[in-house]
Formats: sequence, structure tokens, C-alpha cells
Amino acid sequence: MKKLLFLLFFAAFCAQSQIKKKSVVVKYINQEITIDGALNENAWAGAKPATDFFQYFPTDTARAIRQAEIKFLFDDENLYVGIKVYAKGKDYIVPSLRRDFRAGGSDNITLMFDTFNDGTNAFIFGSNPYGVRREILLSGGGNDLRGFNGAWDTKWFGESKIHDDHYILEWKIPLYAFKYREGETKWRFNSYHFDTQDNERNTWINIPQNQFIFNLAYMGDMIFEKPLGKSKSPIWIAPYINAFTGKDYESNESDNSFTFGGDARLTVGNSMNLDVTINPDFSQVEVDQQVTNLTRFEIGLPERRQFFIENSDLFGDFGDSRDANPFFSRRIGIARDANDNNIQNRIIAGARLSGKLNDDLRLGFLNMQTDEDVANEIPSVNNAVISLQQKVFSRSNISLLFINKQATKDYTFLAEQDRFNRVVGVDYVLASKDNTWSGKYFFNKSFSPGVKSKDFTAGFRTEFNNRRLGIRLSGVYVAGNFRSDLGFIRRTDIFKINPQFELKFWPKKGNIQRHSFSVTPIYIWRPSMDYLNSDYTIFSQWRASFKNNAELNIRMANRFIRLFGEFDPTGTDGAIPLPANQNYHYTSFGMSFRSDQRKTVSYRVNPSYGGFFNGTRLSLEANMTVRLQPYFSGSIQVNYDKINLPNPYPDASILLVGPRLDVTFTKNIFWATFLQYSNQRKNFSINTRLQWRVAPLSDLFLVYNDNYATDIFSPRFRSLNLKFTYWLNI
Repeated sequence: MKKLLFLLFFAAFCAQSQIKKKSVVVKYINQEITIDGALNENAWAGAKPATDFFQYFPTDTARAIRQAEIKFLFDDENLYVGIKVYAKGKDYIVPSLRRDFRAGGSDNITLMFDTFNDGTNAFIFGSNPYGVRREILLSGGGNDLRGFNGAWDTKWFGESKIHDDHYILEWKIPLYAFKYREGETKWRFNSYHFDTQDNERNTWINIPQNQFIFNLAYMGDMIFEKPLGKSKSPIWIAPYINAFTGKDYESNESDNSFTFGGDARLTVGNSMNLDVTINPDFSQVEVDQQVTNLTRFEIGLPERRQFFIENSDLFGDFGDSRDANPFFSRRIGIARDANDNNIQNRIIAGARLSGKLNDDLRLGFLNMQTDEDVANEIPSVNNAVISLQQKVFSRSNISLLFINKQATKDYTFLAEQDRFNRVVGVDYVLASKDNTWSGKYFFNKSFSPGVKSKDFTAGFRTEFNNRRLGIRLSGVYVAGNFRSDLGFIRRTDIFKINPQFELKFWPKKGNIQRHSFSVTPIYIWRPSMDYLNSDYTIFSQWRASFKNNAELNIRMANRFIRLFGEFDPTGTDGAIPLPANQNYHYTSFGMSFRSDQRKTVSYRVNPSYGGFFNGTRLSLEANMTVRLQPYFSGSIQVNYDKINLPNPYPDASILLVGPRLDVTFTKNIFWATFLQYSNQRKNFSINTRLQWRVAPLSDLFLVYNDNYATDIFSPRFRSLNLKFTYWLNI
């Protein structure tokens, strides 16, 4: 018996070793490759493909039913990729012709390139059978969906052709689109492939299902036939012009303007980018999706502005993303006026230097200058961030951070404590070779005029994740005087622990592909009050993923909240708030179900009911999506909350509705419309945007915004933007 166990262990070890050594050769060529989706040049015939894909879903123990073959060629300027993806037939799911599509619920193949072989960052390129492309920056080792940055853009080329039992993709990616070390002969590489007809998700390197499909711990090698030379990166500039007309009906003020500015990029070596922006304009960026906030705290919304995207992990991944994030780029360009309202604050100019100094050391430097607005008592401010990230061990890193926000001159309206705010910090990110162990440990200290104590935050997170068990031990401390004006700090004077314990099951029979039970207790204490317990929530839940791609979640939440100040959770004007210094214990139950996203009509529902402070709350979140591929897709998001509190406190029915329409006339002409109605904000808004990609990374935008007060249904603000931006290589 012992010999048998030893042989089984040895065989498993050898198999795993073979997987880890999987590689593909990138053949050097001198001939021209025509990007037409044909793969008919002689060079393609001489290239050996990366193939033999494994299933990731519905199982991770079998070969893929339909294989993919990926061939690589390169010359001194470009990487060429030829891909053949086999399929049962031509019944592909392609929801849209819009670039930067989401992989889930559609047919596509994605390639990941770890060009510095560090297991931490990767460049991602993908395409669907119609040749619609996407490019993504991945940070954090692929341990978290937050590491995906789909707003990144670069210039590359691709075509496709569909055949009876397969489709062909042919790409040309300029080497300057990547960052890599001159003289490099090897990149780490993996690919994942979504096949909706056979209901498979496949990967070139076998990845266990308890890890994300894009995890960078599991990759093979691309071996270049000759060392890569110095990338001949062009200097590019992207000037824009913008014509704007708008009217604020509440103040009866009109604005008609014509502005111009632009961005520029210079590559420093093969691995660093210097980006410069002058008078940046973000009018083409889609408006934020509104959320119903029934808490006492601010909600953070994702960054969408292109200038802040590339290498954003160097600046924004410090501290704790929920409770103590020292740098949150959306703070730049927003300021509080004399009445403590958030308003836009013009950015005059900015620069960012980011990338690799050597194989193991990354640098990030960001400097943005915002304009003064004396009428609203807003000073001109310089915003600067410097970070260094040193790789240690196989995939871990240690990082240093310095933030400085400082008024550029004295203002009579500026309080002494607001003259400057600085933060220094250190983070250690743990990622084991196979990602079974991961974690984060940090310390940040702030410096502000007149503050000399209780001005730091610290935290830890250690996670163990294998096929059967998930354990997290984590906590964060935010002292009462800690302050980061460029950060996202939900509240100060807290000590919080939030461990998690999860048991995972993988049935061999039936319709359930995987399911798990988990318990997450979250406790918060107030250090300044002798560690008085101010909050706790204990989440207990069962989650299941089905073989037809549906997902189900059933949960229970036991909550305790002590209010230290008056609070009206309904946000009702003139209502009597819940009193301060009261304790509230309550329990709620909920579930969520997401249907098969491959269907023409798919949906997600999330109902819940239970206690809410001293009353009850009924909630329903629902989303339905319809596609008439590939030209039209539409969705509607509905959030409804019915809150009943005992007299004399208010009741409320809060409704938020957000229909979205997306029309893709061609691969270069898109029209998106987003409507939002919120009775809590008493606002109805329209954002409609027509985009024509006239050339690679060069666009003409026509954007119309309209807002109405719904209590009397009168216009609040209306604007029309016409913006043209053009990418020029020098």
C-alpha cells in the first residue's frame, strides 16, 4: 500500500512538473506578414503551435474537447500571432462589435504575456470569432478581479475568418505595446479559451478551479529564437479639440466653450513610460452608475479616465482597498467648495513616469496640478505620488509610497490644517509560487499641520486557498487622526477584523459543478473609547455554480450597529433621524441567482428581507440583459428598497432604475445610451454617446447629457460635447 501511494505521488509530481515546463517557440522571421486571417505565409507553416489545452470548466481534470492552436512569429518590430480555434459549428455567441468586450458568456480566446517573468503583471490581448479585440493590463498576480484594467488602450491589428468547424485569428502586435528587458529570450505565457457551444472554458496551462482562470502563478514559456532587441518605440501625441455647450437651469447660467489639449508619451528604454497631459478633458468617459447608499459612509466608484489607468497598481494598490486606501485617483479633479459640496476642479497639466527600472524594481511617479477656483474657495494644488516596488522571493513584493498634496500659494480662505497633507507607507504583498498562500501587510503614516499623534493606519491579510479549504485572517487599524486627502478612507478610529472560513465541494455527479459554505465575521471596535464594540456583521452563506453556468447564493447576516450620531438611513428630507448612542441588533436573509449568460435573455435577481435598525427592509436588485447579436444589446438594472421604521421615524420606498442600450453599427461606430432614475436623488438623467473610431486610437465623440428634477420634472442641467482626438506617432 505504501509503495502504491508513493508511486501515485511520484506520478502526480512528474505530471505537474511536465505542465510547468510547457513551452512554445517564437520563430524569428524576415518576411512580411499580411494580416488577413488566412495564415497562408510559409512562415506560419514552419511554426510549431502551442496546443493541448486543458479544461478549466466544467472540470479541471480532462483535456479540452475542442482544442486551440497558437503560433508565434516575430521580427525586429512586431509579434505576430496566428490562432486556430476549433468549434462544434458556427453558432458563436458574440454579443457586440464593441472593442474591450467581457469574456464571460461569449466565445473568445485570450492570451496573457508576463514579459518580465515576475508572476505579478501581464499584458492581455484577446479576440472573438468576429475579430473584435480587447486589451487589458493585469496586476496583482491575477489573484483578484480588481487587478483587471480594461480601460487601457494600445495600437495593434487583427483580422479573423470563420470556417465550418473553426475560426482563424491573425494578429500583429507592435513590440512597443509591451514592456520588456532588452536581450530577453523568454516570456511567461498562458491562454484561456471560452467555448459556449460545448460549454467549456479551457486553458493552455492546467489551472486548478480554486484559482482564477487568469492567475499568473500558472503559466508556460514563450522561447524567442533570438534575443529581443531594443524596442523602437515611437513618441506619440494625442491632441484633442472639444466644443461644448451647456446650461445649468437651476442657476440659469449658460456655458459655451471651445477647448483643446492633449496627451503625449515617450518610452524611456524598453520598460518605462513618460506620460504627459495638458488641459486634459474626460467628457467622453461614460457617467458613473448610480448606487443606492443606505450606509453612513462614502462609496468609492471606479476610475475610468485613461490617463490614470496604465500601471495604476503602482499607485492605487496600497493599504486596504475598502477601509484605508491612501491613494484614490478619483480625488484628483474633484474638490469641495465653500458649502462642502463636491464639484469638478480643472486639471491644468500632469505627468506620470511608470514602469520597470530593472527585472525586479518598478517605479511610479505621478504629478498633477489643479487650478484655483477662488469664487468657490478652492486653492490651486499640486498632487504628487512616488512609489517603488521591489520583487522578493518568487512572486511577492515590498513597496514604498510617498504622497504629497499641497496648496501652491497662500489663500486667505485656506485653513491652516489644509495647507498640506502627506502620507508615507510600506506594503508587503505575499504570493506563493502556486498561489496557495497569499497576503498583504501594510503601514501608512500621515503628516498634516498641527497633528502629532494617532495619525497612522496598519493592516494585515493572510489567505490559504486550496481545493477544499479557504481561510482568511485579516484586520485593519485606522487611528483617529489618520488623514489622506488623496485617499479613500471610509472612517477613522477603528480596529477591524474580518476573517473568513470556507469549505468547498466538487460533486462528481449532478447539475452542481461546485458549491461551498462560508462564514465571515466582521467586528469593529473604537480605540478611542477603550475599544468599545461599535459594529459587527456575521455573514453565513452557501454558494453554488451549476454546469449550465448559472450561479446561486443563499445568505444570512446577523448585524449589530451602535450609532454615535443621529442618522436617517432613508435620506428623507425633514425626517426625524434615529437617535445617537443607541444599539441596534437585527438579522436579514437573502439570495441571489444569475442565469446562464449564454442565453439570448439572461438575468440576475437578488432579493433580501429582514431587520433594519429598529425596523424592516425589503430589497430587490434585478438585472436583465437582451442581445440581438452582434449589433444590439440592452439591459435594465432595478434596485428597490422598502424600509419600514416605527413611528416617529420615516418609512421610504427607494427606487433606482438604469436602462442601458448599446448599438454597434460596425467595429468602429458605436452608440451607447444610459438612462438613470433615482427617486432618492429626485433625478432623472440621460447620457448618450456616439463614438466613431476614425483610425486606431483616434475617435470622434458626440456626447449628450441631460438631468431633470423629478419632483416637478424640470430640467436641471443639459450639455452637448463634440470631441475629436487623434493619435500621432512621431
